[in-house]
Amino acid sequence: PLDKSLHQLFEEQVAQNPQGIAVIFEGQKLTYQQLNNRGNQLAHCLRDKGVGPESLVGIFMERSLEMVIGLLGILKAGGAYVPLDPDYPTERLGDILSDSGVSLVLTQESLGDFLPQTGAELLCLDRDWEKIATYSPENPFNLTTPENLAYVIYTSGSTGKPKGVMNIHRGICNTLTYTIGHYNITSEDRILQIISLSFDGSVWEIFSSLMSGASLVVAKPDGYKDIDYLIDLIVQEQVTYFTCVPSILRVFLQHPKSKDCHCLKRVIVGGEALSYELNQRFFQQLNCELYNAYGPTEVAVETTIWCCQPNSQISIGTPIANAQVYILDSYLQPVPIGVAGELHIGGMGLARGYLNRLELTQEKFISNPFAQGKLYKTGDLARYLPEGNIEYLGRIDNQVKLRGLRIELGEIQTVLETHPNVEQTVVIMREDSLYNQRLVAYVIRKNSLLTPQDLRRFLQQQLPAYMVP
Repeated sequence: PLDKSLHQLFEEQVAQNPQGIAVIFEGQKLTYQQLNNRGNQLAHCLRDKGVGPESLVGIFMERSLEMVIGLLGILKAGGAYVPLDPDYPTERLGDILSDSGVSLVLTQESLGDFLPQTGAELLCLDRDWEKIATYSPENPFNLTTPENLAYVIYTSGSTGKPKGVMNIHRGICNTLTYTIGHYNITSEDRILQIISLSFDGSVWEIFSSLMSGASLVVAKPDGYKDIDYLIDLIVQEQVTYFTCVPSILRVFLQHPKSKDCHCLKRVIVGGEALSYELNQRFFQQLNCELYNAYGPTEVAVETTIWCCQPNSQISIGTPIANAQVYILDSYLQPVPIGVAGELHIGGMGLARGYLNRLELTQEKFISNPFAQGKLYKTGDLARYLPEGNIEYLGRIDNQVKLRGLRIELGEIQTVLETHPNVEQTVVIMREDSLYNQRLVAYVIRKNSLLTPQDLRRFLQQQLPAYMVP
């Protein structure tokens, strides 16, 4: 599978199981054949608009059947998708549009007005579908190589502007092929889709399902905020796989109805540290498997996986196939077992680098002193445990994780300091109690009339809600 692309591996499932249910959303269902036909019609339409290998196409859509069709259409045309989150403020969307240079954005009619005007063409998959449906439903001839871009996801950048991580087909196909086998996902399974396209966990949810013949159960747009709704959806649609950050798992386990989710076979957490206490609570309440996965956006979703056990030291496990993990000191020398160092990752999952950010790419993706290729410097502190598992120990730098979302504190500081009445600022993440983390900004004002409300409004125009202190 490593010489194939994401959409080719999906097409293999279509050939094997055309009448299997591929996607379920709000009572609507599409079979693998129907989803493939619609993806193909869109792909032929996009090719007519000049989309091919290395083309970047924006996707500005709420969770829906059209969103899944949109992703497949872009990939089948040969392009790479750039997620534009409807929850982001206009200014942030503008930064992503101008940095990526996308000239075409897939969207829905209800969202069209919320996108900043950049001259990019908008194609509404609901309004314009009649026109798209005139194209052939046959698989387009594949133009993509495993080295071509699959998606560019923007993450928080310390300079005040988000940075685009360029992921290639080979890396993500390696992760997916390995994890589908490791988690034993089959066509009998149902995988919940709740993660925003702006975070690479969504790539795992969507394509581990579509590459294994399973059914993808897509939550409604704001569904991830509503645990009542999620539990009802899991039970109603008999979901077997659910992936989330530990802070959502905690809220899930606190809910009295979580014990009704007998259909769950495996829960996968990642994106922030899993605590011993939460791990214990999981096994007291649910009769299924828990996995703790680790991997930055720069290394195709998952790099290491640990099958959690009750009463045992929490770890992030061992590397997946074709991934190498090194724990090094500041001289790039391996540290002894049990000693903390910076986690470096090599192997097939590595992104190509950051879009239009050559210096940053060279700083973070360094030559591998131990083998061919590059190493990604994660900025994460870790150590090897005696039995070979890796323990995650936190960050080395100014990046934090809040509810699994990656935040560069410097980005918030940079934006705050552009306010005309702000002299100086420092932003920290404070833990009021073990599970109550929040961002706090300390500001020296130039003008005593400046209020916290003013600053919040100012930040809300430029940063996603989760980055506003």
